[in-house]
Amino acid sequence: MSAPTVGVLALQGDTREHLAALREAGAEAVTVRRLVELERVDALVIPGGESTTMSHLLRELDLLEPLRARLADGMPAYGSCAGMILLASEIADAGVPGREALPLGGIDMTVRRNAFGRQVDSFEDDIDFNGLDGSIHAVFIRAPWVERVGADVEVLARAAGHPVAVRQGRMLATAFHPEVTGDRRVHRLFVESLR
Repeated sequence: MSAPTVGVLALQGDTREHLAALREAGAEAVTVRRLVELERVDALVIPGGESTTMSHLLRELDLLEPLRARLADGMPAYGSCAGMILLASEIADAGVPGREALPLGGIDMTVRRNAFGRQVDSFEDDIDFNGLDGSIHAVFIRAPWVERVGADVEVLARAAGHPVAVRQGRMLATAFHPEVTGDRRVHRLFVESLR
């Protein structure tokens, strides 16, 4: 089988790092900034960044509703940090009305933005991750956490007692940034789910 084509939403955030991680994990990785690019991919990665800015750009570029529709139709997606926030069905503390983070509804969960604190509260930790051999070194940067998961959502990892990695079908989300560590196991887990 040929390598799946995985897009990285390239509006803001860790685009280059995710492209490199996906290629190392065996995917054909491309950037997605326009509708025609979104229509060509088998799956999508939504990187870290700033969830309200990414929501604004999705609206401005007329990608918000097409992306919601692709996710509703079953397109697999992986979101890290801000990507986790956007993949949620509900966002606690979404921001100022008119400039708030907008949920895409990919995973039945409620996510709280910046739950671990501000930039100065960012941290790294080794955490257990179901489905991976051994622990994973997790980098949390102004990270969210999951406050509620639906019945079909599997919690894969926790930090400080809160879910920080979840999966629902072929949707995956992490509150941390595996793309910055050189450990490609999370990206491989996602790419393997596409085969």
